[in-house]
This record gives sequence, structure tokens and C-alpha cells, in this order.
Amino acid sequence: MTIAIVGGGMGGLTLARVLHVNGIEAVVYERDSSRTARDQGSMLDIHSGQRALREAGLLEEFFAIARGEGQDMRLLEPDGTLLHQEDTPDDAPLLRPEVDRADLRDLLLDSLPEDTVRWGHVFKSAGDGRLHFADGSSAPYDLLVGADGAQSRVRPLLTDVRPAPIGKNVVEIGIPDIDRTHPDLAAMVGRGTYWVVGNGISLAAQRNGDGRVRIGVSFTNTAEDWFATSGIPFDDPAAARARLIELLPGWDPRITALIAACDDRVVPRSMTTLPAGLTWPSRPDVTLLGDAAHLMPAVGEGANMAMLDGASLGLALAAHPDDFATAVEEYEREMFERAGAAARRSEDMHELMMSPDAARKLQAFFQPS
Repeated sequence: MTIAIVGGGMGGLTLARVLHVNGIEAVVYERDSSRTARDQGSMLDIHSGQRALREAGLLEEFFAIARGEGQDMRLLEPDGTLLHQEDTPDDAPLLRPEVDRADLRDLLLDSLPEDTVRWGHVFKSAGDGRLHFADGSSAPYDLLVGADGAQSRVRPLLTDVRPAPIGKNVVEIGIPDIDRTHPDLAAMVGRGTYWVVGNGISLAAQRNGDGRVRIGVSFTNTAEDWFATSGIPFDDPAAARARLIELLPGWDPRITALIAACDDRVVPRSMTTLPAGLTWPSRPDVTLLGDAAHLMPAVGEGANMAMLDGASLGLALAAHPDDFATAVEEYEREMFERAGAAARRSEDMHELMMSPDAARKLQAFFQPS
């Protein structure tokens, strides 16, 4: 029977890999034209997702590309006051290592037979056992797995629920090759994450393995149309950086210097989530994983949950290879409980970040008495 996975992100590829090591082949339909068609984003904090990599037979290969020093963290207030600092010893266990998203995706892709991923397939609809793509082509399926992210086109086959905004708008920027171009800023940021939290605004700077520092400036308690009213001219990167600095009055100039040093890549993102604990009536021919199933606030759980979803579904299908209905029900029962709990934890952290005294609450979180 044919298993079709729509979406070649962490969850979909983990599912394909776990199926492969258990002697079951699947096809992954990915909208990107190739693995290098677009930027894959920033670092991932992989903790519980290591269980999925173990089931995929890739844990040792993961440790070879993971960055233990990425566990370093500095927490500051906007005036430059250092609230908390973690420096990871070189021999520390890799409990929550950072890894470049592109590197982890390449690891999963390289572990699959060459013809597993079908690039350039933009999913349009499904029904009567066939997938339909934007170019007019189609393909058969017995089980369709929607691993196609926040704006999933597979999700409507199971539920009418759609993602809703959470009052958080993020501007993504970055400094390439920071050690060479801005060694003073590189020393300030350190080896991992540099996190500045103010009243409703935060700045997170994170080192990538390629030498780039990715920066997200987050504005909380803001309306869905905030980008249109913020005065940030996204079509003029230099002016956009200047406006971002204007929106941070009173911030230490050493911190805003990070924004001034960024290149011309300026990306606005409005954050949305699905309701924590979302479920749907089980069907034997369709299911969801990752953000398609449980989009939650971005606080370090999403990729881990997606990979655990892929491993869980893969193991259920391996246990019931001729009974998709039982496998899907078994997977969804486990996933609903696990991901629902993770979504509620993520909502609690998001609420903390929205509070006026978020910096001090985070300090207490990282330094419990």
C-alpha cells in the first residue's frame, strides 16, 4: 500500500526514514524545487527529538553535526544589565545541542533512497485515493500524511480549525560571517544565544554553524496588522534597520549595534498557533504531524514534536503494516496527549514572554531558588 507524505520538513523526513529502516517505503512530495531552493532558517534546539533520531538510526550522525557550544546563553535587559549567563563546558553532554536546520535536513535527506523525495510537487487537493498537484499531475495514495506545516493544505481534510494570531510579530535579520566582519559584536553575542528581553519587545541573536548570526526582534501584544502600521519600510533594508532601532528607545547602543550591522535580508513574520489539545475524528487514510497538527508558540518544542510525531507514526505503521486504521489511531492517541502537553507548556512560556516583567521572570526560570 502506498504511503504519501506531503511536506519534506523535519517531521515528514523523520517519518520516511523510520519507515525505511523498518522495511517500509514511502514517497515524500515537497513543494521546493530542490533541497537548496530556499533558506532553511535558523538553529534548532534538539532535546526530546533525539529519541526520534535514535529510532531513525541517526543519533550518532546527529551528534557529529550538533553544536554543543550552542547551548550557551546570555540573558540581558535592554539597558545592558546581564541577568543570566550559561557557558557550556566542552565536555558537557549534548542534552539540548543546537544544530543548523539545513544540516539536520541534509542528514535526513541523505539517509533516504534517492527517489524517496519528489521535488517541485505543490500539493493542491486529495480525494478518491489520488493526490493532485498544482501542475496538473496526480499520484495514488492509500495513506496521506500531511506534514506540510502551519498553513497545511491537508489539514482541512480532517478539521476546519485554522491557525490564529497570538499577538506576536517578528522581524528577522542577520549578520553574515560575524567573526570576521564584526569581531566586537561576535564576542558580545558569544557562542550560543544572546537574548535581550524588555517590556513587550525582545531581541534574540543566535549563532549559526555557517558563521551567520540570525536575529529576531519580537514585538508582543501587537495587532495582526502591526507590520502595516509599524512604519518599517520592508522594501528599503537600510531604512528598515533604522526604524527598528527607533522602535527600541532607551536600549543600550551596544545592543542596537547588532541591528545596524545586519545585511539586507529583512523578513517579517506574524506568529500564529492552533488551539492546544486540538484533536479530530480518526480516519484510516489521512493524518497529520508537526505544525500541520499542533502549531504552537515558537519556544523550542515545534521541531522536536514534529520529529517525535514522525517516529511515532512510523513505528505504529511498522507494527501494523496491513492495518492503517489501527496504526493511525494508535499514533494519534499518543500524539494528541504528548503534543497537547507540549503546546500548553509553550503557551505558558509565551504568556511569560508577554508579561511586563518578562526578563526577571525568565531570570527566575533559569535560576530557580
